[in-house]
Amino acid sequence: MPLSMTKIAYRSGSIENLRQWVEAGPEALMTTRYLPKRHEEMIGGSLYWIIEHAIVARSEICGFEQRPDGRWTIRLAPRLVLVHPRAKRAHQGWRYLEEADAPADLEDGETSGDVMPGRLVRELSKLGLA
Repeated sequence: MPLSMTKIAYRSGSIENLRQWVEAGPEALMTTRYLPKRHEEMIGGSLYWIIEHAIVARSEICGFEQRPDGRWTIRLAPRLVLVHPRAKRAHQGWRYLEEADAPADLEDGETSGDVMPGRLVRELSKLGLA
């Protein structure tokens, strides 16, 4: 089972903006300063996107390439898959996410509506309601 990671979609602001960026070309390319130590386990896994303190979508990780400036490019499939929103605290960079801890994909035709504020999702999760 491939390993995944989480990352804040800090320049997106919305799922639709993120979708436009991810699905704009043959691959979405994201840069990071450091290569994840477990990068080989991550190919075929997903990058789970965080917007407003909730994991809301994922993109498949296709590979990693070093850039001439020493940074790393994470190659992502040009498809954004919506997931059942799950509260996630803000963090810098990326964090590993085991498959057992990843939110499930939304089924075709299923919608999540507007994403609840992260604080509300967290509180509902604590109560076992989300």
